[in-house]
Amino acid sequence: MARGKSIDQLEIGDSAQLSKTITEADINDFARVTGDFNPVHLDQAYAEKTIFKGRIAHGVLSIGLISNVLGNILPGHGTIYLSQEVRFVAPVRIGDTITVRVEVIELVPEKNRAKFKTTCTNQDGKVVVDGVAWGMPPKKD
Repeated sequence: MARGKSIDQLEIGDSAQLSKTITEADINDFARVTGDFNPVHLDQAYAEKTIFKGRIAHGVLSIGLISNVLGNILPGHGTIYLSQEVRFVAPVRIGDTITVRVEVIELVPEKNRAKFKTTCTNQDGKVVVDGVAWGMPPKKD
């Protein structure tokens, strides 16, 4: 498996993205794995009575997609995801296609740390998750 980019291979402005359509199975699987069975995610009748007027995905599911980009694309394999500051701006619903974008905004070579702007948007271009993450890129071979 190829290593991701090391700190000296990254530049401010480097970015990567991926898109995924959220399915009912994704939400059900996430609930099973995490034990988060909040009915706003799983029970349509209950969710219809909330401010969301229907089921929504777990907010943290979107963060998992950010982890996917950091760990597999930029910087890539070998990256350690250190922290995430996040704002859940809008709900994610079954059938939404979420595009996750990660952009390098700061490099701290002496500590082997990179700071990333992390954004998730839906198919309409609406921001649903906004934040900043820190990662430790893989060491140079």
